[in-house]
Amino acid sequence: MWTLEQPGFLLLLLILPAGIYFRHFYRHRGGRLPFSISLWRGARLNVPNRFMRVLLFVAETSFWTGVVLFIIALAGPGKSFRERLYLARGLDIMIVLDESPSMAAQDFQPYNRFETAKQVIRDFLSKRENDAVGLVSFSTEAALRVPPTVDRQAFLDRLDSLSIMNLGEGTAIGMGIAVAALHLERSSAERGIIVLLTDGENNTGEIQPESAAAIAASIGIRIYVIGIGSQGEVTIELKDSQTGKVTQGRWNSRFDEALLARIAETAGGRYFSAKSPGALASVFRTIDSLETGEKRSKTLIRIERRYHVFILAGLCCVFLEFLIRKGLYKEVFS
Repeated sequence: MWTLEQPGFLLLLLILPAGIYFRHFYRHRGGRLPFSISLWRGARLNVPNRFMRVLLFVAETSFWTGVVLFIIALAGPGKSFRERLYLARGLDIMIVLDESPSMAAQDFQPYNRFETAKQVIRDFLSKRENDAVGLVSFSTEAALRVPPTVDRQAFLDRLDSLSIMNLGEGTAIGMGIAVAALHLERSSAERGIIVLLTDGENNTGEIQPESAAAIAASIGIRIYVIGIGSQGEVTIELKDSQTGKVTQGRWNSRFDEALLARIAETAGGRYFSAKSPGALASVFRTIDSLETGEKRSKTLIRIERRYHVFILAGLCCVFLEFLIRKGLYKEVFS
């Protein structure tokens, strides 16, 4: 938003019409030698061609544009920016995302489960301005992708770079929870929470999901579990990241809802089933409403002065007028 520190200087714009009149239209302005054309016996006077008249018009317009820009510069133009400063630390949230092959199922049109989950996570992130959010992904192995951070762009860039089967073909739910809990253990936030998204049954990993949930609960971490996808036969489409080859087929989708519910109950959270993109978005809205922290804040207004831009532009306009009149018209004075 543009602001002016000294808007009173804009009143100088009111004298511009008078300046234009006396410079261009006043009959007795200086710089002219009147004489009767009937006494002239010399060569015929040539009227400047249309191109030159256009140039002269451009010159005069540039001059007055420059004057206007100088007056605006006197008014102290600047651009204001509003910044929200939170007075209390938010929550620490770890998103734990399944990237096993089953997340390529095509029952979340127009995308697959994995891409839909990433989009809903982006939307959720936009509503948690004061919270530090981290990212863990898992399949056969689990890896920390982003530690809890308020740098939204860094989180989104890493989220966008995730791909299915990057960590193998299994589903190690316990490992995903354990890695997330480990990086929330020393959190100084009011509380830490884990949001787990998976569509598979735990079939690998050194840590069992119930054990990981118990560890998380012991250090005060709450876990929300989302079982994503419909159960039964679905279409699946996998793309080889190295060769680009796409493989399609049918797959019997299933996951252990009882296990997922026990994980959430053990860590004081809730289990949700999301069988469509709309249901998944609704689940995240519910979690957003359940996990509210202290949000005291104040708004700071920062102003960046931009008068030098107008001065530079005004000088360019005046110089253009000088260049045309003195360089092309060869005027001695005006």
